[in-house]
Amino acid sequence: MTGYVLHLPEDESVVLSGPVARRLVEAGDGEAALLYIAVLRNKGCIDGQLLRSQLGWQRERFERALGVLVTQGLVALPHQKTPPPEKLPQEPEDRRPEYTRADMARALEGPEFASLTSAVEEKLGKKLTTPDVAILLGLYDQLGLPADVIFLLVGFCAERTAAQRGPGCKPTMRQIEKEGYLWARLELMDQSRAAAYIKKYQRSREAIPQLMRLLRLGDRPPSPGEERYLLAWNDMGFDPDALEAAYDKTILKCKELKWAYMNKILCSWHQKGLHTLAEIAAGDRPAARQKPGVSRPASRRGEPAQGGAVREDMARMEKYLEQLRREKGEQ
Repeated sequence: MTGYVLHLPEDESVVLSGPVARRLVEAGDGEAALLYIAVLRNKGCIDGQLLRSQLGWQRERFERALGVLVTQGLVALPHQKTPPPEKLPQEPEDRRPEYTRADMARALEGPEFASLTSAVEEKLGKKLTTPDVAILLGLYDQLGLPADVIFLLVGFCAERTAAQRGPGCKPTMRQIEKEGYLWARLELMDQSRAAAYIKKYQRSREAIPQLMRLLRLGDRPPSPGEERYLLAWNDMGFDPDALEAAYDKTILKCKELKWAYMNKILCSWHQKGLHTLAEIAAGDRPAARQKPGVSRPASRRGEPAQGGAVREDMARMEKYLEQLRREKGEQ
């Protein structure tokens, strides 16, 4: 098991995970390691004045050691994004660690991991099995997610599952693990970043009922796969009229809603920077083909031929939207 329990004075223990220990050793800086232990002892608080007082350091000494920790990706300063020091696997199965019962027993001797395990059991309303504890330890030990971030992760997954499947439904540890790998790739390694991510998700999810009605799917909650599409489209910044236009093109082509086809349309528009109906009408026209050496004929009023095509596209789209408005008004 790659984890180390530091027994500090006054019966206080701090768990130093294997990846963290490896990075500190690779840094080869004793003062940085001492500062990291002080940060852990203060529950992750990076209060410069408090830590300097506890360590008896001058500002220059403190800032030099802190810079080493930042470079190693062990702490993140406010408004500073630090890349992960090593590439994370894309999915849990890519490199899931194998923990023995002895490994897990030693981890549970540490008060932080033991408290985390109890809190997760309470949140999920069940006793964690041995494979469940192994998954939790992987998030904590291999990925290096702090205990408080993991607890936010579990709460986030629990609320999302209840919203998708109904009150009382709980996520599996496999689902929590998969989301945890996503959080690690997004570098959600402290409470502030994790909370900001959750807040953004909740804001995006508020738009889902309107989007479901726009796609003629009624008031039912979306499936997890449908939700991923809807959240992605909302984050891309499309206005409702643009989404309706993509829906119309999908129905005309496929005779029914095909999520992948509609997503292909919207991704194409997004790559071109087209997010409103006017932008789409002006920028999503097929290029006119022209034989070499043949001049493009001008319009009868001396304007380029494309000008009429733009007006026709705009008129067609406006007529379609007016028909939709009338239909909604009659319902």
